Amino acid sequence: MQEHEKFIKEAIRLAKENVPSGKGGPFGALVVRNGEIIGRGVNHVIANNDPTAHAEVMAIRDACKNIGHYQLQNCIIYSSCEPCPMCLGAIYWTRPKMLVFAAENTDAAKAGFDDSYIYKQINLSFDQRDLPTVNIKPDSFFLPFQTWIDWEKKQPY
Repeated sequence: MQEHEKFIKEAIRLAKENVPSGKGGPFGALVVRNGEIIGRGVNHVIANNDPTAHAEVMAIRDACKNIGHYQLQNCIIYSSCEPCPMCLGAIYWTRPKMLVFAAENTDAAKAGFDDSYIYKQINLSFDQRDLPTVNIKPDSFFLPFQTWIDWEKKQPY
């Protein structure tokens, strides 16, 4: 637990320092492997004009670049706050061994970062979502997947 606390405090420090930078929100994240930080990230949504530039995504991008691989097996992701739905999805795709976070999503909501709406929308059927969502399936809709299935040189992930 002492090592987890050390890294979560570093993620919190990054988040706090990001506020006066004006680059984005108060969020920081680390990727750690074998007790070593291999990726760091802070929220850069404003600086990058990129709504996907959340701290966790930035830390994942940094770590993957640094280790030369798209998966983070045997790694721990530390986040200053409970990841939003997008970041949580990205974290699952990297296949880390653990996620550790400090503030909960309800704490973030008090500062104006409320993800509850997104969580509710995800659970609705397409026709019930506030965002008009249409599913169109022409005859060729499965062709990219069939091409992938048939491709002998694919690298499953």
